[in-house]
Amino acid sequence: MEKRKRLSTILMLATMGVLLIYGLVSWKEGADSEALRRFTSSPNKMLLDHVEKAYFPGFSYAAKNRRFSAGEWVAEQAMHMIPLGSYVAEKEDTGTDIEDKETYEMILAKQAADENAVDENGNLIGGEEEQEAVETSGASIDTSLEKLKNYEYLLGNFYTVDSTTMTSPEELDAEALLAKDMKIDTSTKEPKVLIYHTHSQEGFVDSVEGDDSTTIMGMGTYLTELLNERGIPTIHHEGVYDLIDGNLDRSKAYDLAEPQVRKILEDNPSIEVLIDLHRDGVAEGTHLVTEANGKQTAQIMFFNGLSRTKANGDIAYLYNPYIQDNLAFSLQMQLKAMELHPGFTRHIYLRGYCYNMNILPKTLLVEAGAQTNTVEEMRNAMELLAETLDNVLTP
Repeated sequence: MEKRKRLSTILMLATMGVLLIYGLVSWKEGADSEALRRFTSSPNKMLLDHVEKAYFPGFSYAAKNRRFSAGEWVAEQAMHMIPLGSYVAEKEDTGTDIEDKETYEMILAKQAADENAVDENGNLIGGEEEQEAVETSGASIDTSLEKLKNYEYLLGNFYTVDSTTMTSPEELDAEALLAKDMKIDTSTKEPKVLIYHTHSQEGFVDSVEGDDSTTIMGMGTYLTELLNERGIPTIHHEGVYDLIDGNLDRSKAYDLAEPQVRKILEDNPSIEVLIDLHRDGVAEGTHLVTEANGKQTAQIMFFNGLSRTKANGDIAYLYNPYIQDNLAFSLQMQLKAMELHPGFTRHIYLRGYCYNMNILPKTLLVEAGAQTNTVEEMRNAMELLAETLDNVLTP
């Protein structure tokens, strides 16, 4: 501990020494060339004052309010000027990341917002506002492993990466993702799949107020029935996490859902698959629909949270040890859906944050249709989704 503090003090002294030398050199050069006068005149003077106050607040305050020697001030204020030493000490004392509370709450609130692949106006990213259907990957896309091993090809044909996050060839290694075994144990009749809804109040163009069977909750019920009929024991959790005191509030939906979901899994240790079923939100002129089996069917989108943003990097308090498993699940589902029903799926959407995908390795977040789809189109989509799940999960 003392060594770290001494190191921090040395670094601070070195920094101040460099600044002092720079200032003296500037002064010497400015004596003849008037560089100093220009350097300290407006707007440069304003910039210097801002830097001094922002990065050396102790110096700024002390210089204006009391006398001090440079050596005394540096020794006393080193930790306050650049909090490297105290940061190292805190890390060593607590073993945890000290995160800013406002940043933490902001990130949780953003995580709880709609996971829609749309811009601020509800228009599909890369799409047209008044389109009737989304252009999705279809039969013409080469899904051979040779092609999928090409990172640029994989990314361009199967993924949409949100502008707030980033990925890499190491993370989207198709060969590794497709090699992961997604099969469930079918030797027992105990529950294998849990379906729930972080956003339970999402409805459709012809949803009936007060009739849950016509909302995303009803789609969860129908998907549960379909999977049970296929011999995949499934539980549907109907908990509501986006209503607070009767008002729609999604700001804490994921936080509220997590402990309840974990409790169900604790009570049912046989469950291997977790599905958070949503519907998307798009511009009113956008209709996420395709034709499958001769029926108008809502399109779906698989969604992955990477617990990483460009602004914050890896988010420690949203750590997910199962990111690769989550990515493997969605990619295998995407490829199987394309094989069975080309055009049924939109590109997999990658975004920052966690979205409770750290609970189980085989976790799937599904954006099925949107508010502009009909209930019938959604039910048709659940039939295709159940078929795809059956093909990926069962031996």
